[in-house]
This record gives sequence, structure tokens and C-alpha cells, in this order.
Amino acid sequence: MRKGGTFWVAASALVLASCGGGGSSSGGGGATGGGPAPTPTPPPAGQVFSVPAAESLTSAEVGTIIAQAAAEARARGVAATIAVTDRVGNVLGVFAMPGAAPTARIPSAPDGSNQDAQGLTIPSAGAAIAKAITGAYLSSGGNAFSSRTASFIVQEHFPPAPTTAGLESGPLFGVQFSQLPCSDLAARASDGFIGPKRSPLGLAADPGGFPLYQNGVVVGGIGVIADGSYSFDPNVLDRDPDVDEAIALAGTVGFEAPISIRADRITADGTSLRYTDVEYSQISNVAGASFTGTAGALVPVTGYYMGTALLAGAAYGSEASGVRASTAAEFANRDAFVLSNGAGASRFPVRGGTDAGDVASPLTAAEARVILDEAFTVMSRARAQIRQPLDSRAQVTISLVDTRGQVLGLVRSPDAPIFGIDVSLQKARTANFFSGAFAANELLAAGGEVPQFVARTRAFLGDPTALTGGFAFSDRAGGNLSRPYFPDGEVGQPNGPLSRPIARFNPFSTGLQSALIVGNLAQHLAFVTGASAQDTPRSCTSLPQVTAGATRLDNGIQIFPGAVPVYRGNVLVGGIGVSGDGIDQDDMISFLGLNNGALRASGGLNNAPNAIRADRIVVAVGSRQVRLRYVNCPFAPFLDTAAQNVCEGL
Repeated sequence: MRKGGTFWVAASALVLASCGGGGSSSGGGGATGGGPAPTPTPPPAGQVFSVPAAESLTSAEVGTIIAQAAAEARARGVAATIAVTDRVGNVLGVFAMPGAAPTARIPSAPDGSNQDAQGLTIPSAGAAIAKAITGAYLSSGGNAFSSRTASFIVQEHFPPAPTTAGLESGPLFGVQFSQLPCSDLAARASDGFIGPKRSPLGLAADPGGFPLYQNGVVVGGIGVIADGSYSFDPNVLDRDPDVDEAIALAGTVGFEAPISIRADRITADGTSLRYTDVEYSQISNVAGASFTGTAGALVPVTGYYMGTALLAGAAYGSEASGVRASTAAEFANRDAFVLSNGAGASRFPVRGGTDAGDVASPLTAAEARVILDEAFTVMSRARAQIRQPLDSRAQVTISLVDTRGQVLGLVRSPDAPIFGIDVSLQKARTANFFSGAFAANELLAAGGEVPQFVARTRAFLGDPTALTGGFAFSDRAGGNLSRPYFPDGEVGQPNGPLSRPIARFNPFSTGLQSALIVGNLAQHLAFVTGASAQDTPRSCTSLPQVTAGATRLDNGIQIFPGAVPVYRGNVLVGGIGVSGDGIDQDDMISFLGLNNGALRASGGLNNAPNAIRADRIVVAVGSRQVRLRYVNCPFAPFLDTAAQNVCEGL
């Protein structure tokens, strides 16, 4: 892995170079910015979800956002690289001020060593794009999350601070390794304007990325880097005068997130999240800033942005955006949204399993549809965890795969956060992969450090046959083994076998998750910087291909809850993954949706049999016996009934 990191550095050295009021400035000069969220539009008759209005950024508005950010940078005496994207990740502008550093550095591990993405020098433009995508992708009409919010929820303790050691890891631990440049789901600039687009560095935990809103609707994100460090905030108990964050916040003036849905109005496990450490009252009066005459230049970014002009964004929900309402032929439920190819065809139509050569009775198209329909119904009834106002409905993306990791269908609610599209597919593939008889052999056949994780897992579990299909792993169970402490958060305990030891851990190197895709990241960075003409393929990992050009994990793995494997009797036939709301909601929608779909399909489908679920695995920790967990469902999750413990006994 050190060799891979050296390659990244060498490649990087070649780099040269009021709520929703689009146009109405309310930030700066002591103003608070933003306002209450507009009253949601009632859902159409016969539907339970409102559809976001068709809002989008014009090229002139992109220029205003950049100019405002640049004005704040000048006021602070620094030079910044600034990126703006639309909601589905299309890069609308990348701007470098005179003197802006072309590169930034990722921090090393706590012990000074470097694995995976740690210690690398990266293009500043790539860092700015990743921050902008993070703000856009994590947000919706019910929640506004920034890259500082991302930092808050991906670290080894939640909330992250020196005094919180001993608490469990963040609820979205590992989400930073999603939206990867190698993902087969994420679109590329060469695909035209459809999204969701990939990110050059996955999601960012470095403050300086915010969502952009118009009339309460997410229309994009802004990302800024000026301090030369692409990092994270390890201590949420203080307030950081972060220059990147101040500059990016200035860019949002007139495009602010509604106050009522910002991260600090949303709780997870009783903890209020963090939106920003810099307030609007602390930035300059940037109203009236004009892109014309702003010193600096648009910057081309290979694979992302031509650099010749500012662009207008796609309106989310339109065919041009690549995410739209389904047709009756695609899903009967009128609330359903799908991914489209920009020409009217669903990118992931419902179909039967492609693994007839491996499985005696693969999932049929009818069964796939029933499972997705029932999971969607569970979501539609569920109370949201991360949305305002309280008692909103959960909104997520649901993905179903066969044992080869091929997508059998993907459906989402209208306003689910974009990040959950790629993540739900990662989760489905991960649950399927680690539950299969093929997992150990394919990991052993991979390159780099990856094979070592098999031996570590077998030694840790005291099971020489681990990862050969004997147990069914949910993403929650696999996540238990992917934390730098086992049990999760308990300081002084060893790391899980799929994680880095705590002295070598930070969000840029999580363990197997990052080791699987570091080669793809290195190859992609070489392409972005011009060191290579060859981009990373649309297939993550060096695992053996199971079909031409495809592995079982073509967009990497995910290590936080929200997925379960699918069985027919005792035989694995696939995986279902859910992402976009609280992790317990995601768990419930996948687990209960599969249960209900199996009952309706009447084809012998089921959740994993109790006897082989990973919560039957017990690990000796000192004098204790610690059991893995399978799923955690919310106690009283539904809006239409007072039913409790709805997953109990299933």
C-alpha cells in the first residue's frame, strides 16, 4: 500500500495549476442567513410524498456564488479554489484565484504512517469538487448537511472529541468511501449531463462544503479549499475559525439552507449534529459581488469540467438530471423515482437474477419487483430520523442485487438524499458478498494487502472457514468487524479484523474498505493530473471478474448498517440495501421489506435463517463473550400505527 501512496504523490506533483432566495442576499455583514423552510407542497392526490419543485442554478447564479466566495477569500487575505456543482453532481464551475495552491495534503495516520489515502498530495480542484458534491449529496428538502456534518458522523467516536472516547463510531462510519470515481453506478462527465456523478475523492469530511438552496429545494453545492489541508475535525467541542468554511459559507449567501433543516436542528442518538463553526455574522458583506472582474480563472479538471465557461445546472427530477419519476410500466407506485439514461430509459430496470449458472433458483423479475415494492411500502410508512419537520416520512433509495452483484432493480422516494443511491447499492453488494461461499476465495485472489484480511478475520473469529458462506452477514454485522475498536468504541480493545488499528486509523484509511479501492483511486488521480491517459475502469477493486468487466463489488463496500442478504431457504440469492435516513430505519426497511416481499412472493424467499445469522457469532474479548449484531429496528417506527418492535421474531 505504501507503493500505491507513492504513486499518488508522484502523480499529484504534476498538477498545474435567506432561505432559497436565488439572488436575494441575506448573509454577511451581521445577517444570520437563511430563514424558515417554506411550507411543503402537499403531495399530489394518491401519493404520500411531495415532489421537489423543478429548481436549478443558472450560469449567472453560479458566477455569483463563486464571486461571493472569492470576495470573502480576498477579505481574509487568502487565495482559494472554488467549485460549484448541481444537485446530481455535475460540475458547473471550478475557479482558482491568483496564487491559489494547486495541491492540498491529506493527513497521515496518528502514528505518522501512511496507508491507502493517508499522507497523499491531491489536486485542490479535486478537493473542492468533492466538498461541493458532499454538500449537495447529503442534503434534501428535509435536511441540510455540510462537509462538517460529514466529519461529525464518520469518525471512530460519535460525537468526535477527546472526551468522548468510549462511545460508538459515527452513524455513517465509512460513507466517505462512496461516490467513488471507479463506481459503476456513478456517471462520468463523458456521459453527458445525467447524474448522479462520481466524486474524485468520494465524500469529504473536510469543512468547506455546503449545499445550495432555492426556495427550499437543493440545487447544488459549493466546495472551497484555501488552507492546503484536506482533513477532518477531530473535536466538535470547540468552534474552529476555518477559512475554507468561511469562504464557502459566503458563497451560499442568497442560496442558504433553510435554518429549520440545517444539521444542528437534527439529532442522531440524542446528539445534535453540526452544520458550521462559522456564522453568517462573521463573514463580510459580499452582496453585489460580480463574477465579471473577479481576479482568477476557470480551471479545467480532466474527467469533470472543461474549464471554458460557467454552466447551468440540471433541474433535479427532470430526465436531463438522470433522476426522475418512474413511469407506470417501471413501478406501479406513483411515488417511485428511478435513475434514467437521459433518453427516457431506466438505467436499472427490474429484472431477474443473472446468476443461473451459480444458483439453482435465482431471483425472478416478479420476485425482485415484489421485494422492492414491499421495501418501498415500509419506507412510506416509516418515521424519518434525519428529516425536519418531525414526523416526516423516511426517504431512501433501495437497491436489490443477485449473487454476482448485478443490479436487479433500484427505486427511491422523490426527495431522498442523492448519496444514498450509490450507498444503497454498496450495502446490497456488501451483504451479499460477505454472506457468500465465494467471499474468502475472491479476497484471497485480489491484489495488494487485501488477502491479509481473510487470515485476520479467521484468527479473530477463531474460525478457519470464515467467509465461506457459513454465516449470513448484514452490513451491521460486517460493520462490527470493521471498527478500530471491538466492541465498537471501547478504548483499549483491539481493532476489528477488517479495520486498521486505531494508531493507524483515520477517515482516509478504514481497513479493507479502503484497501479494496486504493488502486482505483491512484489510477484515477493519475488520469486527473495528466500523468496517465487511462482513467480507472467503471469497476472498483481488484477482485476476480465474475462477468465480463465486472466484479461482485463494482462500487466498493460499505460498512455501516442498512442491508441484509436475501435467501431462498438456506441458499443465498442476493442482497437488498437501503440508504438515506437513520441507520436503524435503513436496517428496518431492508429487513422488513424483504420479509414482507418474501411472504407476498410465496416462492420460498426469506431473510437469512436464524441459525446462520451473524448474530450467532460470539467473539471472546478478555473474559467476555461479545455477540455480533444483525439488525436494529426502531422501537416504534411507523406513522400510521403505534406498533412496536416490528422486526421482533422475524
